[in-house]
Amino acid sequence: MTTSADAYPGQRLGLPPTGRGSVARVPRRLAGLAIDWIAAVVISIAFFDYDPLATMAIFAAVHILFIPTIGGSPGHRIAGMRLQLATGGWPGLWRPIVRTLLLVLVIPAVIWDPDQRGLHDRAAGTILVRA
Repeated sequence: MTTSADAYPGQRLGLPPTGRGSVARVPRRLAGLAIDWIAAVVISIAFFDYDPLATMAIFAAVHILFIPTIGGSPGHRIAGMRLQLATGGWPGLWRPIVRTLLLVLVIPAVIWDPDQRGLHDRAAGTILVRA
């Protein structure tokens, strides 16, 4: 039996402590988020005169389109992550929409559980893992 001091993020979900399939940690997540946001800003500047709503819509569209097709946003994939169901497997079509709508609200994304899943991931039943 492991004590809470021995526990690691993802252990309750049956994920490994490190390496492929383990919970993606904060630096990797921030890198993926920064890549996606910078891409949204560049597109917004090029086509929408850097409109804040357009930037947010582009950011959301990238997540909603790419998570079901390539397993994560371009930022996730470049940073070495993929999004999966907490139980493993493809997140489907509706979960990326729910997750992204909560992500753009920011607050759900910065409140985490012991497995380092934000409220947006908990609501969608997903988790970011190392690819």
